[in-house]
Amino acid sequence: MAEIQQQADSGKGGKKRAKKMSTKIDMTPMVDLAFLLLTFFMLTTTFSKPTVMQLNMPVKPKDPKEQSEIKASNAFTVLLGENNKIFYYDGLLADNVKPELVASSYGADGIRKTLLQRRQANPEVVVLIKPVDKSNYKNMVDILDEMNITDQKKYALVDISKADEDLIKTSGL
Repeated sequence: MAEIQQQADSGKGGKKRAKKMSTKIDMTPMVDLAFLLLTFFMLTTTFSKPTVMQLNMPVKPKDPKEQSEIKASNAFTVLLGENNKIFYYDGLLADNVKPELVASSYGADGIRKTLLQRRQANPEVVVLIKPVDKSNYKNMVDILDEMNITDQKKYALVDISKADEDLIKTSGL
């Protein structure tokens, strides 16, 4: 019998094996993208920080006798009315003296100009801010901004008295 020799497979017949691909993934573009996103979010968070006004609240004294009284000559009272109205008068409201109530507006030509004049005339002036119950929260923030703009050192947010409310009603402004 004759033997038939088979030659080695030259790629033209027989079983074909799938070519194995490399399992390594190039991570360089992914790292670049991660650093790009990290930089982007770090920058955008610094731009989106809210600006807030620092407000220092006084400590309540244990004894009411320890509270210092304000001189009428050093007092300047600002009344925040309803419908975005603002009024002011010099001094304190006393039983026998009715002060002259003046209507004003917010901004450079209104209360800011008056506050600057009062501070120049008397650096020891204390501004008493008294909002009525129906005044806007925005108006209170606006007057606190004016205190900051005019660099007012001493001011206080005080509850409005019945006499101040009556003064606004009877003034006709």
